[in-house]
This record gives sequence, structure tokens and C-alpha cells, in this order.
Amino acid sequence: METRAAILDGVNQQWSVETITLDPPKAGEVLIELVGSGLCHSDEHMVTGDMVMNPETAAELGLEQFPMIGGHEGAGKVLEVGPGVTTLAAGDHVVLGFIPSCGRCPSCATGKQNLCDMGAFLLAGRQITDLTARHHRHDGTDLGIMCCLGTFGEHTVVSEASCIKIEPDIPLDKAALVGCGVTTGWGSATYAADVKSGETVVVIGCGGIGMNAIQGAAMAGAAHVIAVDPIEFKREQAQVFGATHTAASMEEATAMVMDLTWGQMANKAIISVGEGDGKLIAPAMGIIGKGGRVVHTSVAPLEDTEVTMSLFDLTLMQKQLVGSIFGSANPRHDIPRLLKMYQQGQLKLDELVTRTYDLDDINDGYQAMRDGENIRGMVMYNH
Repeated sequence: METRAAILDGVNQQWSVETITLDPPKAGEVLIELVGSGLCHSDEHMVTGDMVMNPETAAELGLEQFPMIGGHEGAGKVLEVGPGVTTLAAGDHVVLGFIPSCGRCPSCATGKQNLCDMGAFLLAGRQITDLTARHHRHDGTDLGIMCCLGTFGEHTVVSEASCIKIEPDIPLDKAALVGCGVTTGWGSATYAADVKSGETVVVIGCGGIGMNAIQGAAMAGAAHVIAVDPIEFKREQAQVFGATHTAASMEEATAMVMDLTWGQMANKAIISVGEGDGKLIAPAMGIIGKGGRVVHTSVAPLEDTEVTMSLFDLTLMQKQLVGSIFGSANPRHDIPRLLKMYQQGQLKLDELVTRTYDLDDINDGYQAMRDGENIRGMVMYNH
């Protein structure tokens, strides 16, 4: 079939919207008609090259990351299932989880679906099932897909392992957000940081993930939630999601936390900036007190290995620094759970979307993200 998709041809290029050819689903795969896709910063990391392998490494692994269809935060309706698919049927509504889960590997079997062994293929750009392509340009060139999904297309073919079935009465445009940003942020607070009632929590960076870390911390009962972001618009919006205080810088936030806690400092800090930087670790570790925990959720450049922090402070104050992918959540358990919380009025999703865009305007959406004008932009498809 033919469909339309946004393609990235290389680092520092713009997204090119084209009509492409999509193969039918093969064994273990499904064809999805998407309602839309969130414009997540992770796709921007492909544009800037932060998540792009150097050519030598890619060649050794036999990978070609470009050209690729972006997008990994989507939801839609199943149109067709391939041979061997047992958990889905045509007409089912699904959220596409950017972390596939097989249900059988050691991580899945121990309740850590976000670390499924299939995650090794996230940047491979091909189908998990057989590492070949279903998406093609009209000249026959194979197209990669972001996180094995490619939600910057009106239709896509994905593995059954990437699909989480949801109830048909849940709005698909809101459900799409839970495929990445919402669950990652909320889980960073509730799972990775393990925020407890009465604690003081600092969230550093208030984009799509940071806002959900804020509401996750607030829902967990934090007494103080300090949102740190240099952009006034984001600091204002942070209060909608449960921030009790805001600061424009880490220096301002550190003084504020010291005053709020009578010198005890924060219990937890979550780093959710658009681009991770080793220089952020020291101030984040400094804003927490004895026995505190810093959760690093941001994506840093793939080859960045420099981190600045005090190991003396780490040991003597018994502090913790932990990483988290997908908020340390379990897609098949937490995506339906969060959507139920949304239906019950406990989780804010409507407020997250600042603007929606046609697929042809995707570059405008990403420029708005760079300019700090959106909490979450979305491209919507008119079927």
C-alpha cells in the first residue's frame, strides 16, 4: 500500500514528507493506521546526531540508520495482522510502546519489561522479527524506522511485541502520549525515584518528560515539587501539573531547597532536560541530602563519557545516582493503568499538548520545541 511519512536522510537535515510504499505485515507483525504521533525530543537526537552511531560502528553491526522514518510515540487501529499473531485482531486499538516486550527474556520475566532483550534492536531501523524493511521509498530504497515503530507515518508495520491493546473508548490521540513521554516521566518519579509522601523532589527540565515527572511526584504525595527550567512558559505550566515551586536555574533552586528543608536538602532529583550533559550531575547531586537519589532520564550524546561529580560526597553522604529508561515502567502493565487514571481524572493528558500539526508541518513543530514554545507538540493524521 501507499502512505505518507516524514523521512530523515541524515544528521542536521530537515524532515522530508513523502509518499512511500509499505509492505503487508509478515509473521508476527501488524499493520497499524495511526491517529497521530507525539513530537518527542528523542527523534531530535537523530537530527543532531546524538543517537547516531559512528560509521565504523554501524558498518561492523551491519546497520544503516538513514534514511529513516521518525516517530516512536503513537497509537492507532489495527488494520491487518500477519501469520502467527495471536493477541491482536483487525479493529483493535493499540498504543505503540517504544520499548518492545517479548514476555520471555530474563528482564520481562522478572517484571522489568523496559529492559527487554529486544531493546537491543531499537536503533537498528528494521523489523524486530527478521531485521528487514517493510517501508520503502518509491525508488525501492529501504527506509529505517525509529525505535522499530516509525510513527511519523500515517500507517506503519510493527512487531506484535510493540503493541499494547487498549479499550476502544479511550481517545487515541491522548493514548499516543503514553507510549513514551508520559510513562517515562511519571515512572521516573514513581518507580525510578520511588518518591514517598512528604518528600522534597526537584525536577530539572520541564518538557514532555519533566512535566510528567512533576505530576508523578505530586501524585505520589511529595510535599515540595520544585520545577527547574530557564523558560518562563514552562515554569508556569509546571504549576498546572503539580509543581509547588519553580526556579530558573540550579543555583536558584539550590537556595530554595535549602530554605524549604531547613538545610536537609531534597530527597530526590530527576534530570529530564532535552539533552543530557555530564556537567549537570554535580549540581543535581548537590541539591539532594543524605541518602538522596538522583535519577537521570535524559538522553545524552551516544559517545559522551565525561561526568563531573564528587565521589567523596557520593560515599560519605550515601547518595545514589541511577539511570532510567521508560521511567523503569512495564509497558503492558503501566500503559493501560495510566490511561485508566486519565479516564478517572487523576492523570493530566489534555493539558500536555500545546499545539497540533499536520504532517507537512512537522518541521515547524520541532522548531517550536527547540524554541521552548511547546510542552508537547503532536502531528495528527486525517484519515
